[in-house]
Formats: sequence, structure tokens, C-alpha cells
Amino acid sequence: MTFLDRLENRSIHILREAYAAFRGDLAMLWSMGKDSTALVWMARKAFLGRIPFPLIHIDTSFKIPDMIAYRDRMAREWGLDLIVGQNESALAGRRTFPDGAVSRLACCRLLKTEALRDTLNGSGPRKKLDPRSGAWKRWRSRRAFHAVIAAIRADEEGSRSKERYFSPRGGGRYWDPAKQPPEFWNLYNVDFKPGTQVRVHPLLEWREAEVWEYVARERIPLVGLYYDRGDGTRYRSLGCGPCTLPIESGSRTPAEIVSELKTGRLKDVAERSGRAQDDEDRGTLEGLRREGYM
Repeated sequence: MTFLDRLENRSIHILREAYAAFRGDLAMLWSMGKDSTALVWMARKAFLGRIPFPLIHIDTSFKIPDMIAYRDRMAREWGLDLIVGQNESALAGRRTFPDGAVSRLACCRLLKTEALRDTLNGSGPRKKLDPRSGAWKRWRSRRAFHAVIAAIRADEEGSRSKERYFSPRGGGRYWDPAKQPPEFWNLYNVDFKPGTQVRVHPLLEWREAEVWEYVARERIPLVGLYYDRGDGTRYRSLGCGPCTLPIESGSRTPAEIVSELKTGRLKDVAERSGRAQDDEDRGTLEGLRREGYM
């Protein structure tokens, strides 16, 4: 068994533990990025091709169009139960960074953190993909989700290294890094009080290069923005169009990206260096994450 096999096995074990513990309260976040898409792939393997819980995408309306086209295509191809949440009032009021009304971080709070919190609580506007017709429909269910699977990695950003595989949240889904339960070996705490809000992180110990090695091995189809399409640039990290910049890179395959990460000029460059909101917050997202950000 290779190290990559062991990583995959642990992630699949955590996915199954989460489903056994939370079932009807469980959902998974999907951003269409490489990490969350790799985790969707593992979930399909864990449950014999059909994920038994909904996926949630928080649509800021400013995602790069290729990401939305990819989302809709793969949701239909993989038969995903996909829910899309959005802060419609902030968008209608033009209270966004692209509209010049607020800072990047304030925009993230409105369009991501608040939208996610409302979607999980069953109080925000949502739409759902009809697997039969392939059309989007307004979803008026008030269903809430207490446990949420997220594809964060400890090595990607400083505050994420303080997380646990099963991380309880306080009231309002507020996260306190100082109140995380210990986790020893393969023993995970899933015995929480009824109604406790929990984040589940099956990819916590994966590193960026290992995700790309997994993408290469499994031949996972990703959005084409990750690869050079002829102009010598590609995206390393994906977010909203106005706040995400491509990097100079000629890599056109997962194998080339792995090589670039391990031996090339990206070896010592931060993964999220192209995300402008990180610079505004001096490189840390812990404040947003405490409030419920991904």
C-alpha cells in the first residue's frame, strides 16, 4: 500500500464515519476547486458511486464562468444532489467589492460566510438541480444541516492547521480554535450533544502535491482553469474572478504540476498567493473562519 493509498483510505473512513454518525443532518461543501472535487471523487468511491447526502455550493455570482459551467456539467454527469445558496439581498443591494461598496473581506463575509450560514440553517434562498430534467429549480425546503464536510487542508493556510477531523462549532456556527477536542491516532469523536454543529475535514493531513498526485492517478476531471491553455498562465487556487489572479506557469497536466510543486519555482511560494483577500487580511483568514467561513 502506498502513502497515497493510506491517505485515501483514511479520508474514505472519515467520510463513512461522518455518514454513520450524522446521516440526515449531513451535507458536503463543493467549491469546484481541486481539493473539494477530489473529495467528491472519494465520496463517490466510498458509497459505491452514489453520494448519499447533498452537496452545497455557495454562489457569490462572481465566480469565473468556467467554474459554473464545470459545476453544472459534472453535477449532471455524476448525478449529484446539489444545492446552491446565495446572499440575494446583498447582491440586489450591490453591497459587494466589485460594486465598490465594501472591502474584499466584507464582501467575503456577506457573499460567503453569511450565505453559507443561512443555507445551512435552512433560512436563505436556495436552488436545487433537478436530476431528471437537468434544470435548476427554486428549493423552498427549510431543511437545515448540522454536520458539514469541507475539503480544507492544514498546509494550505495557517488557521486551518488548528482544525480537527471532527470539529464542533458553537452557537451561530462560530469556531473557537481553543475549544477543539483532542484526536488521538484513528480515534475520532463523533459523540456530540444533539444539535451540535460539526465540520468534518477528511483531507486535513493532505498536502497540495499529494492532491495533485491523486488527481493524476485517478484521472479526476478538473475545471480547465488549473492548466495552461497556451498563454503561459494558469490558476493555482480558484475563487471569485475579481479577487483571484492566475500565475505564470506552463503546466498542462497534473503530473507537470506535481513536478513544478516539488522541484520548480513554486516550491516555496504560498498556494493562495493569488487570492487578493488574503493580502488584505495580512495573510490570515482566521477571523472569517471563526465566523463560519470555509
